Amino acid sequence: VLAVKPAFEAKTGHTLIVDNGTVGDLVRRIATGEAFEVAIVTPSAIDDLTRQGKLVPGINLHIAAVGIGVAVKDGAPKPAIATVEQFKQALLAARAVAYIDPKAGGSSGIYLDKLLDKLGIGDAVRAKAKLKSGGYVAELVASGEADLAIHQISEILLVKGVTLVGPLPKEIQNTTIYAAGVGANAQSAAAAASFVEALKSDATTTILAAKGMTRP
Repeated sequence: VLAVKPAFEAKTGHTLIVDNGTVGDLVRRIATGEAFEVAIVTPSAIDDLTRQGKLVPGINLHIAAVGIGVAVKDGAPKPAIATVEQFKQALLAARAVAYIDPKAGGSSGIYLDKLLDKLGIGDAVRAKAKLKSGGYVAELVASGEADLAIHQISEILLVKGVTLVGPLPKEIQNTTIYAAGVGANAQSAAAAASFVEALKSDATTTILAAKGMTRP
């Protein structure tokens, strides 16, 4: 969205104000009445907010898809993670593992917390977990606080000083879809609609690819 902002503003003359947060945080803020024009969250959150009367019905534009990846500090050895067993062993061997705090409502953290239990290593990994309530998990690897970061690939690529090892094995991969909806009480409905149109453009598709995302 930040990468789309300059061209959108130059073309339309509108000013785009971007406020970021986990899906859970944004849904809570919208539910309690915070004003907004466009919401970009998960499709299920769009549907829930529409049922609550917070979004214009019929607008659930699936914008981007992104999987979860593993990162290490630049120059550090890359663990083997191609198979589920290799991924498990990499987590167990790490001194500390960073990921989003599930209680913060981030989709990758919620998924990973459940996955750890399914893999039978939940207690072992939680004992050495470095949790973030939001933002860029890989910063904890760049600073040396953790050996591995597990976060959405698009979030990893934005952090300097870390290297993307690769995606989770396909058997346990979790793809997050992001969708856009227009606020039912948007004060600038026409501007909101024009921004949604910008998110559908070929130029935005190119930007998504550069950011580690694809079209759903």
